[in-house]
Amino acid sequence: MIDMQRIPRHIAIIMDGNGRWAAERGKERSYGHQAGVEAVRRITSECTRLGVEYLTLYTFSTENWNRPDDEVAALMGLVLSSLEDEIFMKNNVRFRVIGDVKRLPQVVQQKLRETEEHTASNTAMTMVVALSYSAKWELTEATRQIAAKVSTGALSIEEIGEDTIAQHLSTSFMPDPELLIRTGGELRISNYMLWQIAYSELYFCNTYWPDFSEEELHKAIVSYQKRQRRFGKTEAQVENEEQNR
Repeated sequence: MIDMQRIPRHIAIIMDGNGRWAAERGKERSYGHQAGVEAVRRITSECTRLGVEYLTLYTFSTENWNRPDDEVAALMGLVLSSLEDEIFMKNNVRFRVIGDVKRLPQVVQQKLRETEEHTASNTAMTMVVALSYSAKWELTEATRQIAAKVSTGALSIEEIGEDTIAQHLSTSFMPDPELLIRTGGELRISNYMLWQIAYSELYFCNTYWPDFSEEELHKAIVSYQKRQRRFGKTEAQVENEEQNR
């Protein structure tokens, strides 16, 4: 049973398994990606209902540019078709995108901007799509921005701290994820939000993303709620703090 008082503010998801889901059905990989869009709609709606404030979806990594051209083209087309007003306006969801957007086709960039602008006033939840994104790219960009400020004298080396780095990441507008979910059975992070998930609770499941249901989401949240988040402290310290609240 989900404790509605302990819903994670921010859930990040690595949506894995679309291609394998399609292959097991004798279909092209694009068929799995299309089915994955339906899972996005389901999970977005359920996260909104549960009161999740931020949902970040790893949609297309910088490494994915190395995939076959026809699959990349199909994925870009799918991004365009999936940015429908219904999923955002029906659920009062704001849309944001993070990643190396300038690498995307111009028509995709334009649609992303339009969707961000059109949903800017929505307040129930923010859905963040990581598109042409990788943590190494993000940290490299943050380092360049900080170095540029140091070179102009706007920032001193002594002023650089963890907060400085966090403020220069593409995710600076939202809290770090409390829960990271990866579907599809793989047990790795795949270059996703490496700085932000330093203390996130990790949940891996074998379910392919197209089959990831509201029930599967509930299982992940219940697993998260059963854990004690210590942030380097001892179990006794955490329990004492909870008793004194």
